[in-house]
Amino acid sequence: MTGGHVLLESVPGLAKTTAAATLARAVGGSFKRIQCTPDLLPSDIVGTQVYDASSSSFETRLGPVHANFVLLDEINRSSAKTQSAMLEAMQERQTSVGGQIYPLPDPFLVLATQNPIEQEGTYVLPEAQLDRFMLKDVLDYPTLDDEAEVVRRIDAGVYLTQQAAVVSLDDVRRLQRITRDVYIDPTVVRYAVGLAFVTRHARQYLDPAVSGYVAFGASPRASIAFTQAARARALLVGRDHVVPDDMKALAHRVLRHRIILGFEAIADNLPVERVVDAVLAAVRTP
Repeated sequence: MTGGHVLLESVPGLAKTTAAATLARAVGGSFKRIQCTPDLLPSDIVGTQVYDASSSSFETRLGPVHANFVLLDEINRSSAKTQSAMLEAMQERQTSVGGQIYPLPDPFLVLATQNPIEQEGTYVLPEAQLDRFMLKDVLDYPTLDDEAEVVRRIDAGVYLTQQAAVVSLDDVRRLQRITRDVYIDPTVVRYAVGLAFVTRHARQYLDPAVSGYVAFGASPRASIAFTQAARARALLVGRDHVVPDDMKALAHRVLRHRIILGFEAIADNLPVERVVDAVLAAVRTP
């Protein structure tokens, strides 16, 4: 609905691939999964030119990023160079292969997953690259009852059912246009900007119990993410306008990957969500 991308932190085995593939089929879109490994090259993602001996010329083969829905699995297991190539495609919505520009499909959504940082064999995503994701979600293990239901459905063969398309890609593009037209009052826009602003001046505005843990605050991209995501949320609950509660409901997802904590926070085991809660408490609701 917003055209933004999502970063999902979770352990393996929680059906991320199944969810992304089902979403793609539900809208009649194309789906590709890229498994990130340390030896993955940028050309493996965006594409390359292959020499065709029969015609004595180079043939362009576009990479798996050229799909409507791309699952970038375990992005923090790939090298910084490969991460940069993918995130550049996300930002520019185009790739360059052999000096030729190839636009990415519309709509284009990337769901990138990463393992919790304490797992071995992972590389920390740079702050500038994290900032390109509109939202970050943290997915935990299912409850005992939910996991038992998953096993029951697998035994019943439900996972083999092919999801039929219920809407078209044209419907998705129309929904994106409608989302952009959802009204946001200037006072609510200022509230969203204020949430991002106080993270950059933590010692001045935040509770002293957490302000000293903040090394860097959120960039203006956070303000943009707030307004865009809030429009989508308002539309989903049946409103044609945004209210401050939309911003509050999205605060953790918008800010948790944009607020950079210092080493003291790691030593004291302070979660970034506590800082986000302090941000919400520091900014007056209009």
